[in-house]
Amino acid sequence: MSTDLVIGMASEAVKLILLLSAPMLIVGLVVGLVISIFQAVTQIQEMTLTFVPKIIAVLLTLIIALPWMLNLMVTYTHNLFSSIPMHIR
Repeated sequence: MSTDLVIGMASEAVKLILLLSAPMLIVGLVVGLVISIFQAVTQIQEMTLTFVPKIIAVLLTLIIALPWMLNLMVTYTHNLFSSIPMHIR
């Protein structure tokens, strides 16, 4: 195995991780921003107010995006395992 091959495999794995985590992170960011604006406008400074909506929104996003995420992971794993014979040479 050459250095270029290992770096290519690692970069594909990092891309997949970023792609899989992006929906939950973006939804958490948007919900947190909306709640922060709401808190600033109403002057409610309750720290626990941000956690419950974020958790619910991220959980719903995970449930909605799970089939897509599983498809990406299965495809990546299949491609990785099917390319093993070419990398052993």
